[in-house]
Amino acid sequence: MSLEDVILSVNAITATSATTPLVRATIERRDLGPRDVLIEIRYAGICHSDIHTVRGEWGAVPYPLTVGHEIVGQVTEVGTEVTKHAVGDRVGVGCMVNSCRECDNCRAGQEQYCLNGNTQTYASVDRDGTITQGGYSTHIVVDEDFVLRVPESIPYEAAAPLLCAGITTYSPLVHWNAGQGTQVAVVGMGGLGHMAVKIASAMGAEVTVLSQTLGKKDDGLAFGAAHYHATGDPATFEVLKNSFDLIINTVSAPIDMGAYLSLLRLDGTLVSVGAPPQPLPVPVFALFGNRRSFAGSGIGGIAETQQMLDFCAERGIAPDIELIDADTVNQAYERVLASDVRYRFVIDIDTLR
Repeated sequence: MSLEDVILSVNAITATSATTPLVRATIERRDLGPRDVLIEIRYAGICHSDIHTVRGEWGAVPYPLTVGHEIVGQVTEVGTEVTKHAVGDRVGVGCMVNSCRECDNCRAGQEQYCLNGNTQTYASVDRDGTITQGGYSTHIVVDEDFVLRVPESIPYEAAAPLLCAGITTYSPLVHWNAGQGTQVAVVGMGGLGHMAVKIASAMGAEVTVLSQTLGKKDDGLAFGAAHYHATGDPATFEVLKNSFDLIINTVSAPIDMGAYLSLLRLDGTLVSVGAPPQPLPVPVFALFGNRRSFAGSGIGGIAETQQMLDFCAERGIAPDIELIDADTVNQAYERVLASDVRYRFVIDIDTLR
């Protein structure tokens, strides 16, 4: 496919630099290939990763760029060889839109860890040589293998954050065997954290929230947490020493790794799913005690993401969201940075048409 084949011009919200506000613009989508799906986007979640990327905090950015990797919408057209989706289907797209399909990790269903680098939903080089553009737009073209089925029982406007916040927390909870008889702590009660609480609780784990203050305690308990502690109180780390099998760190800011590692019991693991711009120093001696582990986890593969969506549908789990229109995205970014959202902003893409 050549660059000349890119023919679909659509409305979008675009970043033109790291320091200027996002603006309305138009972007181009490639024509449908035989296995492509054209999706009319209805809702797009705002992830902290979008902000890190737009502001150049994770490296060089190919401006102008449209971000957004929490996407739900409706199939409006399919390529001639598509078998997995049909016009009218309610579908979603998460953080990746392709991978090499050939490496060991891809063949194992772990496309998120593609050894040749998966194609991210935005800021990656697409198969036609263009830069991928994300979900703050009215339409997107995606290979059918990277399109998810969104169950009808999940509220349409609340489904989008599951494609990042949902799978980012579900995947490590499954991998580290959260469930009946396990003690799970969730650090942070934001977009990722509130999903971790809901999902871990639904899995049967006893969940403790570790948040800077007790300001969201009532919410945390309503989401399924059994306990809620303020990390701003130094006594918290004494009281909870050697308590947890698994800690999911959802914050995108530095934390005192030694203090949090001390909360793990024998063979416990602290998993970071938030990604602060700065390195996280890890005191090695804190790992020696109780044979503790520190790990990172990305999103899930396509099969696991579908499993997560079905799990949430069966158990009535959905993010708590604040629906906004396309012209308030810049204000929403500032509110995310101020932790002033409960718990995920979702853009109503109909306001962008």
